[in-house]
Amino acid sequence: MRFEKINNKGQAKLFENPALELLTKGHPLVIWGMYLPVIVGLPWYASTHFGYKGWHLALIIAAGIFFWTFFEYIMHRWMFHLMSESPKTQRFIYIMHGNHHHYPRDRQRLFMPPVPSIILSSAIFGIQYLVLGNYAFLFFPGFMFGYLLYGSMHYAIHAWNPPFKWMKPLWRNHHLHHYKDDHKGFGVSSTIWDHVFGTMFDLKKEKEDKEKVKDLMFVDK
Repeated sequence: MRFEKINNKGQAKLFENPALELLTKGHPLVIWGMYLPVIVGLPWYASTHFGYKGWHLALIIAAGIFFWTFFEYIMHRWMFHLMSESPKTQRFIYIMHGNHHHYPRDRQRLFMPPVPSIILSSAIFGIQYLVLGNYAFLFFPGFMFGYLLYGSMHYAIHAWNPPFKWMKPLWRNHHLHHYKDDHKGFGVSSTIWDHVFGTMFDLKKEKEDKEKVKDLMFVDK
């Protein structure tokens, strides 16, 4: 997924149809508003209907959050950076993720837009329910909370400097993924799986280019 020039202003036009184009955009608060009732409501339902309590709730929800980090890595590395000779596949990948590399400062496309997000999350819940049964009412909220944390982290990395020193490796890993080598640094909310699969940048050897870091940040005018 290489571009001759990365555009630090503007956004890609994905569809000629204005209605379809609108559906490719979303605001973080809208996405949080969509899923917070699910994240709170499903554990409450599981607790009142299936008797799950205390540590049981916490353990399965935590497992869902942790599984999200793995899912995030797998999707980013092998789906969103899929290499294909097929023009249709290339077009699909560009709509899903390539446009973000082309226009990394487009803040309207840092979360998956509401309509495709609902469709995909519904399918994921169905699969999890088939595999986990009633535990899905706890696992899925954890999984989706992991997604919200990922999306918020992604937004923050593109918008601000790291608020704490210990978070700087996340920022550097993603900056390098965008501006140096998109075959590494696939973790956004966590670098765990980059370490496991050997795709972590050696941050001790990589010199920090502050100008490119600035290029990746939003500048309010």
